[in-house]
This record gives sequence, C-alpha cells and structure tokens, in this order.
Amino acid sequence: MKFLDQAKIYIRSGDGGDGVTAFRREKYIEFGGPDGGNGGRGGDIIFEAVPNLNTLIDFRYTQHFRARKGGNGAGSDRTGAAASAVVIKVPIGTQIMDDDRVTLLADLDKPGMRITLCRGGDGGYGNANYKTSTNRAPRRSDKGWPGEERWVWLRLKLIADAGLVGLPNAGKSTFLSVVSAARPKIADYPFTTLHPQLGVVRLSMTEEFVLADIPGLIEGAHEGTGLGDRFLGHVERCAVLLHLIDGAAGDVVAAWRTIRHELAAYGGGLDEKPEIIALNKNDAMTPREASARRAALQKASGAPVVLISAATHQGVPELLRMMLDAVTHAREEARHAED
Repeated sequence: MKFLDQAKIYIRSGDGGDGVTAFRREKYIEFGGPDGGNGGRGGDIIFEAVPNLNTLIDFRYTQHFRARKGGNGAGSDRTGAAASAVVIKVPIGTQIMDDDRVTLLADLDKPGMRITLCRGGDGGYGNANYKTSTNRAPRRSDKGWPGEERWVWLRLKLIADAGLVGLPNAGKSTFLSVVSAARPKIADYPFTTLHPQLGVVRLSMTEEFVLADIPGLIEGAHEGTGLGDRFLGHVERCAVLLHLIDGAAGDVVAAWRTIRHELAAYGGGLDEKPEIIALNKNDAMTPREASARRAALQKASGAPVVLISAATHQGVPELLRMMLDAVTHAREEARHAED
C-alpha cells in the first residue's frame, strides 16, 4: 500500500428539507386548518480517527464528500426525515487544516476521536408552525437552510514514541530492521527511504515502544533540497529523538550540526526535544577513529554519545534501554500534566 500523508478534499453537509404548505381536509370534520410539517435536518460531515488506518491513500481516489439533503415535510404535521451523517474515517494522528494550510481545525490524535466539521442545515418550517389566533390559515412555509461546504487539507502525523533522524545513509533503516519487525528498504545509496516507516520495539513482554524512521535530511532540506523536511512532521509527536550519525563518514560534528540546523529551521519544537546521539557503524572504524570522533562529538554537542553498530548489534540493547527510559519519563510527565 502506497504511503500518503497529505490530501486535499471537498466536504459539504446536506441542506435542510423544505417545509410544506398543507391544510387538513377530512370528511365529517367541520374545521380544518394548516397541518404542513417541517423539513428534516441535512446530514453532517463527521471525521473519526480509527486505529486500522495508517495512510491517507484512500483520499487520492475520492476527494468529494457530500451529505444528503433532509426530507421535505408533508401534510398531517409530518416532519421530514433527517439525513444520515457522512462519517469520514482517517488514521489516528490526522490533522485537519483549512484551505490556507495554516489554520488548524482539528487534531484527531486519539482512537475514536470525532469532530463534526460541517453541520447539516436545519429544516424549514411548515405552515402549521405559523398558525396563530389571528392567522388561522397561514400559507407561509420555508425552504430548508443550506448546508456548509469547504475545502480542507488532511495531514497525517504518525503517532510514535521515538523518532529516528539523521543524514542519508546514516544506517537508520538498518537500525529499524534490527530492533523491530519492520522491513524497510536498505541499500548503499542515499534516499532509499522515501516515506516514513514504523516499527514496534519490544524489550520484554511488558516493555515496548513505537519507533518512526523518516527519510534522511540534507543541508538545505528546509528550503526543499533533497526530499525536503516535510516528513519531520511525523516525529513532532515523539517523546525522544534518536540522532543517528555515520561514524565512518568522517566529519561527524558537521553531520550533527547539519541535522540540528534543519530541526531548528523546521520549528515545531523539534530542536527542543530530548535527543539521544548515537555514533553508528563502529564496525567500520578503527578503535582510535571511534574514540576520537566520539570525543569530538561529545565536545560539540555537550551530551553523551553512544557508540553502536546496527549491523553487528554492538551497543544496541543499551541504546534501546536508554530510549525506553526517556519515553517512559515523557509519558509520566504527560500524565502528570493532564492530572
């Protein structure tokens, strides 16, 4: 299934049903009178977050969603039937933006979360509604109120506990395949990852977290260079970022600074998230090179650097434990904030 994380769709709720002008005319009943019923409500447009979806690909083929009009009223004071709502199912983590792509209308970040974005029009009044002591035979009835319509953008931000960032060929896909059951594409050329990948990392029967891998960033990604930085939206919700650096590539400090600059340029608080720095491909460095590059990176970042090799699993269990501890700490803080 192709991954799609943005889509533009048109939505329109249903118009209200029309009221009716009718009079009671029955044999052997001396006095008649108005008995025109009201129109029914038009259908709403409702968005619902469901757990069994992970892409917006369905909206590539269906972009228009319209609810039905409410039923018209009828004689004998019969009200028209209300139209059914149109429920649009989206993946958890979907944001609904206005047509300007700036105004946030809704953020469906929890399973089962619902929002009515376009309300159906109310039904018009029938002439029975206008009967008064001085107006015994009104002939007025109203049309139903129109529904609402708009174009909206859907943007999917994956729900993950931890996110992988780094330059292309830093070994992110290899790391994800080693620590989870995910099977991303792995090759010895840049940009093998073209869309985000999710993997569940299990440390024990009761300890697990979700790890997201996104396409590699390069210098100038915030200006559209390479694949751009749009995919960084998928790690905005992460509790911790794992910054993976190719230790065998040479200037590890420059690689670290490049990614940090792109995170700051993207915004969204990514540069303020807890960061774990890992120097990957230790198996491709001599002990002296590994020690020198790790020391240089620790000095530049002011943070500890973990030395690992995703290919040989060296240092990986210890790194996963650090990530789980950071995720657990973030979950506890979020729980206390809600209380």
